[in-house]
Amino acid sequence: MKESSRSRQVSLFSGSRAAASEPAHDDAPAGGHSPVEAAAPDPALIELASALPPGLRLGTSSWSYPGWIGTVWDREYSEAKLARYGLAAYARHPLFRTVSLDRGFYRPLTAAQFAVYAAQVPEDFRFVVKAPSLVTDAMVRDESGRGMQANPNFLDAPSALRDFVEPALLGLGSKLGALVFQISPLPPALLARIPDLVARLHALLRAVPDLRGAAPDGVLAVEVRDPQWLVPDFTQALRDAGATYCMGLHAKMPRIAEQLPILRALWPGPLVCRWNLNPLHGAFGYEKARRQYAPFDRLVDPDLETRTALARVIGGTVGAGRNAYVTLSNKAEGSAPLSVFALARAIRELAGN
Repeated sequence: MKESSRSRQVSLFSGSRAAASEPAHDDAPAGGHSPVEAAAPDPALIELASALPPGLRLGTSSWSYPGWIGTVWDREYSEAKLARYGLAAYARHPLFRTVSLDRGFYRPLTAAQFAVYAAQVPEDFRFVVKAPSLVTDAMVRDESGRGMQANPNFLDAPSALRDFVEPALLGLGSKLGALVFQISPLPPALLARIPDLVARLHALLRAVPDLRGAAPDGVLAVEVRDPQWLVPDFTQALRDAGATYCMGLHAKMPRIAEQLPILRALWPGPLVCRWNLNPLHGAFGYEKARRQYAPFDRLVDPDLETRTALARVIGGTVGAGRNAYVTLSNKAEGSAPLSVFALARAIRELAGN
């Protein structure tokens, strides 16, 4: 990172406890040799990538899946090795220009950990970063996911700045694409207090400095898992804070057509979308999808309705000169890389290329 860029980032957060020189917890491969190699790219996918608009960045949710042999990896690697060293190989794929960095949801990452990731990808690569549950989950949960008690840091602006926004900006710099506050499903008592929560969310978003000083393509986005959030005050809070809505394609949420009014109300602006779970599996179907789709090497349940609708939204966004960040999960159709390939083809076909 250039010194001038680092100085601009540090100036956003004077007195930061997460200095950019903090030792990394995840060591990069020594001597420039990568223990993970990328699969040879398909010439047809190289041609497909060249036909897509430059403002469009497609990618997957994380990258540590051994089953992606031949599509992403040249041979089988352990999940641990891929998690540690696979990002550089992933980023060499012609269609992968972003990735959803979800690891920090479970435990906040430091600036140095973010910097290790940034060092492994090309200059034009952008990260979609999911906020830690420390600030996006109303409950403190045990290892099984069961809520134990109310979370005092839920939607707390100082915690969000200190444990998420600040280290992500410092570590990723210009490679930051979207900061996503994915608000976990609310307990029933809080679903009746949406207006109060919107006000708290508004205050949090207003506390975040303009990302563009350090990350010119940076965007602040909010994803929800309860449709009760989708009220006019929520949209107004996003607009007032300069944030956008992250369209979450998940069985807990309405289909694309019912989420589009929020994007239209925030237009013009970028698109942030995370295609998470095929609705076939229901609102609590993550584990079912995982079992059915592993090892994530083929499209088991192609969702043509969602793919076509999403391709249209993407086409309209990038056709108007706006950026789009779209990441796909293995649980969407069975294999995230193959879903990316299929979505890219649908985008090209709709554009008439």
